[in-house]
Amino acid sequence: MDLEEIARENAILKTVLNHTDEAVHIIDCDGITRFYNKVASEMEGMDPEEVLGRHILEVYPSLTLETSSLLKVLQTGKPVLNQQQTLINRKGRAVTMTYSTYPIFYRGQIVGACDISRDITRIKELSERLLDLQASLLGRKTVEVKKEAGVPANPYGARYTFNDLLGQDPRIIKLKVAAQRVAASRSPILVYGETGTGKELLIQAIHNAGPNHSGPFIAQNCAALPATLLESIFFGTVKGSFTGAEDRQGLFEMADGGTLLFDEINSMPVELQGKLLRVLQDGTFRRIGDTRLRKVNVRIVASTNMDPLEAVRKRHLRLDLYYRLNVVSLRMPPLRERPGDIMLLAGAFIEEFNKMFGLQVKGVTREVEDIFMQYSWPGNVRELRHCIEHAMNMVEGPLIEKRHLPYQICRMIQPGLLHGKVDLRGGLQEAVRSLEKELIVSTLRQCAGNVSRAARRLRLPRQTLQYKLKNLGIKQERL
Repeated sequence: MDLEEIARENAILKTVLNHTDEAVHIIDCDGITRFYNKVASEMEGMDPEEVLGRHILEVYPSLTLETSSLLKVLQTGKPVLNQQQTLINRKGRAVTMTYSTYPIFYRGQIVGACDISRDITRIKELSERLLDLQASLLGRKTVEVKKEAGVPANPYGARYTFNDLLGQDPRIIKLKVAAQRVAASRSPILVYGETGTGKELLIQAIHNAGPNHSGPFIAQNCAALPATLLESIFFGTVKGSFTGAEDRQGLFEMADGGTLLFDEINSMPVELQGKLLRVLQDGTFRRIGDTRLRKVNVRIVASTNMDPLEAVRKRHLRLDLYYRLNVVSLRMPPLRERPGDIMLLAGAFIEEFNKMFGLQVKGVTREVEDIFMQYSWPGNVRELRHCIEHAMNMVEGPLIEKRHLPYQICRMIQPGLLHGKVDLRGGLQEAVRSLEKELIVSTLRQCAGNVSRAARRLRLPRQTLQYKLKNLGIKQERL
């Protein structure tokens, strides 16, 4: 490789690293900074000219050989992963970051180290404000009355009871019976079901029917937060446990005497899942940086939007955590599996929005009912509620008509299928072929062109559906 090629590759690399969302700081084997990108400059409040070509201890005089992760990695050759710290930058702003530091090897020799950081200051501030708000709410002693149900409402966030879980389908009735039985115990529960099926409603109902009903109910979504931040949110911190840490309660302490829900637990970083096992086993934990062992009485409930065994297979959920949580497992059926409940739920939502909007809508037309029964509701009960809310904003008379529905729902419906009209002019065989093609095209559109999802919905092997697509002349790019 000649000098021109090396220069071109360096230019490409610098462009990429300067346009990434993470701060990147690279030093050579002598501790001299060789690369310092724009994000790092903005995060730390220093110009690249102040950093490039200078020793790291000269740039950061407060660091030492022991406290600098870059120098530590140079010395040991081992990466430092998923650490958190808060520092005051050159402009006087407190910045909280998560970082990992990696050794750089060339032909078996360590030639430098690379530090990759992410600014989570805003996320940390918002999470701490939420924790403070929850702590404030938990300090209240008053209990409001849920007038329409005539039962006490939990002031800490659990407002649903089993009366709110509507449905006449045998699956829902069986689920409610099982949930009411397990509500009386303190065993961990794993609830799984597709997005929008009402998992949290079920979990709140279990809490309000259980022995901890007067205690707090706290839900934490496990997606889209760094592991280090989630750990401090769960367990709390003690002052000095990491740079900038303060004494702060975590969710386990806040939920003492109540229920703690880990929503989308399959999205929780795997390294953090192992730290939950001890709390699940004996109810004890330590705040980050603390030596004191704390004990809490908390019922742990987790939910996942995918089959737990599939989550284990894809390594989104640790097997040992799955077994610990899966003492009781409850599945929320999707709306397409309980079609008899669609109009019952639609009626309940119409009544709800009549009160909210001051309307007197009586129901839906027969055409709309046919559409509701044909549509597959990939967004489940939540999508049905949003559909009714949209229509209630558009309706003028006593009935919701097709023109009042969201466009995307009407778009998914094949006109020829709506009233069972079949063209028999080409004979039975051609009619069956045409109907099969329409059903497959409709299902593929509902699944956004995803063949695997469509195959599952049609209860066909994927290879069979692929064959039918070719045989029927269905072009996916035209959907």
